[in-house]
Amino acid sequence: MTTPRPSLTLSSTVLDAPDAAELADFYRRLLGWETAQEEPGWVKLLPPGGGSGLGFQTEKAYVPPAWPASPGDQLMMLHLDFEVADLETAVAHAVAEGARPAEFQPQHDVRVLFDPVGHPFCLFVNEEAPGEPPAISPEWVAEQTREIAEQDRLTVQDAVAPDPSGPSGPAGPTRQPEPEAQP
Repeated sequence: MTTPRPSLTLSSTVLDAPDAAELADFYRRLLGWETAQEEPGWVKLLPPGGGSGLGFQTEKAYVPPAWPASPGDQLMMLHLDFEVADLETAVAHAVAEGARPAEFQPQHDVRVLFDPVGHPFCLFVNEEAPGEPPAISPEWVAEQTREIAEQDRLTVQDAVAPDPSGPSGPAGPTRQPEPEAQP
C-alpha cells in the first residue's frame, strides 16, 4: 500500500551567517524584498507578489565556502541565481550594496559575486531578455579552459566521488595535468 504524498510547499531557502540580520539587510537592499519575519538569530524575506523567500539564520560557526573550490576547501552547498535584464547595471547595483565580484568568472553572460559573508551568487541574462545576448568567442572559452586547468580546481566528479586514498592519505589526492591545447 502506498502512502499518499503530503502537500509540500517550498517556503524559503535559508542561508547561515555570523549575523542573520546583517546578511538579511544586504539581500533586502539588493532585491527590494520585505521582511516577513524577524526574531533574534532569524530573518525571513519575501518577494513582492508572493512566492518562496530567503531565510537567514545566525550560525556562529559559519565558514564561508571557497569558490571555485580546491581539494580540502569548504564547499558551497548551494548558490542563488538571479535573472537580470542588464548584467552591467545589476553587477554595479550588487557591488554598491556590498557584494564583491569573484576573480574567476566562468561564463561571459553570467557574473559570480559574493555576498558580504562569502556566499556565492550569480547574476545572469536570460536568453529571452530584450536585446542580443553577449557573444561567447572561441578564444574566451579557450582562455577560461586554460585557467581552470592551471588552477587544478576540484571538479564535481571529485567532490561526489573522491579519490579512495582521500585527502587524508599520505600524498593527498593526485590529479593528472590537463594536456595543453595545440594552437
